[in-house]
Amino acid sequence: MTPRPTVLCLASYLKGGRFLEALKAEGCTVLLLTLDSLRNEKWPWHAIDDVVTMPTFHNPRHMINCVAYRMRTRRIDRIVSLDDFDVEVAANLREHFRMLDTGPGDSTARLFRDKLAMRTRARELGIRVPDFTGICHHWAVTDFLARVPPPWLMKPRSEASAAGIRTFHHADHVWQRIHELGDDQSFYLLEQMVPGDLYHVDSLVRNGEVIFAEVNGYLRPLLDVYHGGGIYGTRTVPRDRPEVKALRAANAAVLTGFGLGWGASHTEFMQARADGELYFIETSARVGGAHTAEMVEHATGVNLWVEWAKLELARTGGTYQLPAAKNGYGGVVMSLARQERPDTSGFTDPEIVHRADQWHHIGFVVASDDPARVEQLLGDYSKRIARDYHAAMPAADKVSH
Repeated sequence: MTPRPTVLCLASYLKGGRFLEALKAEGCTVLLLTLDSLRNEKWPWHAIDDVVTMPTFHNPRHMINCVAYRMRTRRIDRIVSLDDFDVEVAANLREHFRMLDTGPGDSTARLFRDKLAMRTRARELGIRVPDFTGICHHWAVTDFLARVPPPWLMKPRSEASAAGIRTFHHADHVWQRIHELGDDQSFYLLEQMVPGDLYHVDSLVRNGEVIFAEVNGYLRPLLDVYHGGGIYGTRTVPRDRPEVKALRAANAAVLTGFGLGWGASHTEFMQARADGELYFIETSARVGGAHTAEMVEHATGVNLWVEWAKLELARTGGTYQLPAAKNGYGGVVMSLARQERPDTSGFTDPEIVHRADQWHHIGFVVASDDPARVEQLLGDYSKRIARDYHAAMPAADKVSH
């Protein structure tokens, strides 16, 4: 009998507990590499054979030395990144230890972290993206500002979600910000702002084929939530709506064209208000955050973390069968809270299937066979949270021009 692999899981954020548990249930030896600051968090310790911590993941040589030291006395067969920020770290480790048959290397990983790389590759594949330019050649920026009408978005190339994005309406403000960035300006891009409805497709991929793709729609674009201090919400899009088929096709084009191969992905598209066209916004090689996995699981019966773990084990010659999915509906509503530990006992609807357990946060996952009921609950909860709990983000996090 072939021994089950030893899997090194990188996590610079507290997430992926179900992934670790699924690996252990499959007989794997599970190693966790996380940050010193997360050492005492609520990890599923029963599923972890050993843990190593580092002060930061930002020094590639230190990360290599740490893993190399462990490998002197312990076999490591897989290296997996559980958080968005760890994707390139894991790729660099695979490159160094020549483990490229077990996951993406540096070039492929960039397509799932670097927003400029994503857009360039998508354009090469003929996938529609908002007009954009890197901030490398100043003459290219000048041409972009003259050719593309405002507003414009300036985005960090390797942040997650809407973090660090700024909106600009005047070219002189763009140039002011570019000069403020100094030597960091090449780590940003400029993009045409396309108003519309933002969707995310949460997927599982086996040997280059998308075998599961659940289409969900945000209540408000993440940029509005992040910079406007609003309440986050998303829900399953009714599967008979015409955009669902189009979004699944666009998602498959991205993931196959980018070469994900195996694993989980969270990919975002904007449906433009002006022309109804779909625009690719960004993708990732991970499970979506903000309780997306719980929403998808209660809507479909498929847990993205668990199935991703099984796919990792099938990557180098094993077998994998996707479980049968049901066609229910789920939704999430989340917000920062004024209260340290919000009292949610007044929320008693039987459709609540999960409650957020984070300090200064309030949130719920709901599920129903009726999409209208999910929509109703999210609307009601958003109003109650805004009235009784909501805390706006700090002003420094929502600057725009």
